Amino acid sequence: MEGISFLSTLPSLSSRSISQISPPFSTSRHLHVRCALDRSRGEQWQLRRRDLVGTFGTVVGLEMIANSGKFTKEAEAADLIERRQRSEFQSSIKDTLYKAIRASPDLVPSILKLALNDAMTYDKATKSGGPNGSIRLSPEISRPENSGLASALGLVEEAKKEIDSYSKGGPISYADLIQFAAQSAVKKTFLDAAIRKCGGNEEKGRTLYAAYGSNGQWGLFDRTFGRSDTQDPDPEGRIPQWDKASVQDMKSKFIAIGLGPRQLAVMSAFLGPDQLATETLLASDRDVLPWVEKYQRSRETVSQTDYEVDLITTLTKLSTLGQQINYEAYTYPVKKVDFSKLKL
Repeated sequence: MEGISFLSTLPSLSSRSISQISPPFSTSRHLHVRCALDRSRGEQWQLRRRDLVGTFGTVVGLEMIANSGKFTKEAEAADLIERRQRSEFQSSIKDTLYKAIRASPDLVPSILKLALNDAMTYDKATKSGGPNGSIRLSPEISRPENSGLASALGLVEEAKKEIDSYSKGGPISYADLIQFAAQSAVKKTFLDAAIRKCGGNEEKGRTLYAAYGSNGQWGLFDRTFGRSDTQDPDPEGRIPQWDKASVQDMKSKFIAIGLGPRQLAVMSAFLGPDQLATETLLASDRDVLPWVEKYQRSRETVSQTDYEVDLITTLTKLSTLGQQINYEAYTYPVKKVDFSKLKL
């Protein structure tokens, strides 16, 4: 008695494809499975159960491989959409911050220090602290080491209101915004240096910075976008009062978070409003002196390459200490178009 047709259960495969997969299968009876209904007559299945299961597994596997391209393409498309959303949002953030900082250039040193002090609460032993936005909280911003930073925080808070008003992917975290404000402030110092080299001509300075500046080095910093805010202040005593600290104190703090004399020297602009005065102090230490001299020489060149690249690299590392980056932050579902409602 003829049983169920195997091909009828797998309409997408032909007899030819099955014979290629499992040559021992006979096609002389159209691959029909004979059911042994009358076992007393000693009839046997022409297709053993394990052969049937094995073939079915192979078929399913081939079907999955055939369809995997579609899923991969969909995943890649979603990833590209999210990256574009984050990139567009980031461009808008930088625009907002650029305008805010340009209107208050005197706050640049404070903005740099705000970002530094938010990041330097990191503790390697406990993996706690770091650039988590805790400096915005009143118990922390009111500490002696953060004296004078309220105005810089005020600029960040005003920028946040504007940014949140046009964000499609939710409010921006203070943790992200403080570090991106520092990036904008650093870019302004680089651009100002280029304008000075061009005798104060802003147009020529911008051209010089575009041609020789280190804008391309910000790629990794820009990707580390998706820090989360903490709701509690970080522990006290983790940040020195930079204007009162000895060079040894500064070195010890940088070493404690995994940096050293080189990074201390390149971050001189973050340690106080007068960069040259800070560097004079740092140069009194024989470990830091060579790096201070290196970056001073670099700033005299047209491109400032060594100084700019090392500063960007150090800021990038500081800005992620102890943070888990959410690479899907600020993304949002794309509204699908219902083509059935379109009038042609």
